[in-house]
Amino acid sequence: MRRVQLTTLIAASIVAVASTAVSADAQQTEEISRADQLEALHSRADRIIDFYAYRIDSTNYSDGGYYDMMAKLYRGIHIDWVERRLDTLMADPRGDMFWMFPFIMVQFTGRDKLSPEYRAKMRELWKTYTPFRGDTENHWAMYYSAMYLVTQMYPDEPGETWFNGKSSRENHDEAEDYLIDWMKITTTIGQGEYDSPGYLNFYVIPMAQLYAYAEDPAMKLRAEMMLDYLLADFAVESLNGVHTGASSRIYPKPLFERWNENSSGLAWLLFGNTEFQTRSGSIILAISGYEPPEILYHIATDRSTPYVHRELKRTRHRIRNSDVKNLPVYKYTYMRKEYSLGSTQGGLLQPIQQHTWELQWAAADPKVGYNMFFTTQPYSSPFEGTMYFGEHWDTVTELIARSKTEYDDPDKWTGGSRYEQVFQSRNALVALYSMPKDARFPSMSGFFSRLLEDVTEDPSGWIFARGGDAYLAWYPLAPYVWRTEPDGSRRLFSDKLQNGGILQAGSADEDGSFESFRTAVLALPLTTSTSPVPSVEFTSLRGDQIAVTYGKTPVVNGSPVDYADWPLYEGPFMHAERGSEKLLMTYGEQERLLDFRTLTIQDHVRKQ
Repeated sequence: MRRVQLTTLIAASIVAVASTAVSADAQQTEEISRADQLEALHSRADRIIDFYAYRIDSTNYSDGGYYDMMAKLYRGIHIDWVERRLDTLMADPRGDMFWMFPFIMVQFTGRDKLSPEYRAKMRELWKTYTPFRGDTENHWAMYYSAMYLVTQMYPDEPGETWFNGKSSRENHDEAEDYLIDWMKITTTIGQGEYDSPGYLNFYVIPMAQLYAYAEDPAMKLRAEMMLDYLLADFAVESLNGVHTGASSRIYPKPLFERWNENSSGLAWLLFGNTEFQTRSGSIILAISGYEPPEILYHIATDRSTPYVHRELKRTRHRIRNSDVKNLPVYKYTYMRKEYSLGSTQGGLLQPIQQHTWELQWAAADPKVGYNMFFTTQPYSSPFEGTMYFGEHWDTVTELIARSKTEYDDPDKWTGGSRYEQVFQSRNALVALYSMPKDARFPSMSGFFSRLLEDVTEDPSGWIFARGGDAYLAWYPLAPYVWRTEPDGSRRLFSDKLQNGGILQAGSADEDGSFESFRTAVLALPLTTSTSPVPSVEFTSLRGDQIAVTYGKTPVVNGSPVDYADWPLYEGPFMHAERGSEKLLMTYGEQERLLDFRTLTIQDHVRKQ
């Protein structure tokens, strides 16, 4: 059964997390009833559906695409316009799996509104057009969910009626097997394409489609549970509807303009805590009818009490240059209402577009962007390319740079590095870099946003600044120079091979005035070395004694960090052991357990 009381089988886990759950009184910043939450959600869903339904005039047959079609069909309007636009778009199909998911939406929203002639034309396209399956985790999620649904719509048809020569049953079974296996991997060792502000969209979309249209109750329930799972994973590391912290994949422009990304569009729809965005995931999720549980709303919006959140992810499948197929990714986030500091351990965790760590402060106007600080080492090497891709050593970098032009750029701000090691403890972070002489771009850079105020280089070596209501102190380990970026920001550039720095974050609530923060940081015990490799011993403002030497396990308060015991999720809101296929969400008295082994959702109100 679904949504039943928690049984004694999970009572122990409830007790275990009770000590870390923040009380409802401490968390709740504004009382909003469930009825009001849902009313606002439905209003936002209507707004985005109507945006696409009415933005193209029904007499304009030269503009508009599949999102306009699905919205018009959902509203039951302008059917003649839809069919005439289908004639144009189906004459030249393109986009592979990015064609598959919007096309599926038009088929399902139009199944009782389009004429038999056009439904037949759409069916025929699944025979004559061959969409590429792709090679990334999001590609396969979209591809197989579309194949699952279209073969559900057309069951018992032979292989010659499908582009790949497989029958409806063969395609359907293959899609189901993949989707269930992907859900199992995600809920045991984590996603490989983790916490991407852009690509979260392309996991939410296939799950929303399965939730809306899967006829098998088990698959429909799996999809609902995965929506809860994926969106909680985003919500807990978001600040005012904006993705924060480390990411597996992010493009250069959204790196700095984080508000203008797909995940913020989802936050607008689901939680209403950021500005209106027209995004593919938002309209499809709106049409699907999915409603986030109340507990998810609170996880996304309540930042009244600071918290530490840890989670486990994994690298993309490694095919060479590694002893393991999926290296664990250890994520750490310290969240406050003024800022978020989030990181991974560094290294080559995802090819090309990795973002290892950042301090992001809450912006008064999020549309300005550039409200962050981080460092990076511009790594570019066939070693990384051949680790994750099947191309040859001599050609892989050039092939990557054809589509990701920033990859082989010495001034890039995105990408992981083989020469990087990062460690974080609450609001303090150490980033170390040890580069060989023959590294392609032997340097490191720190991003000092043009929005930072009171930037001061202290004679002690500390650099102080303010961003919004957050304080920032950065201690470089090696000599550097300043360079001006095209947007007016500054780059702290250093070409020393043994390098790195220490970040101490703060705020008025934590540390008093900015001057008090500076005085306290200057008094902190600090010992650094860059020979033979970077090394730091530092006591943070929270009293954590941190010792990090490049290539060795970090030590905090005298104990080495136990990465072997790193949880799948751990914090005040989310709890899961690696390998468990479970996720327990908590907020005050509310608890929600997603159990993928028993395929159940269990809600519970715990007595305080």
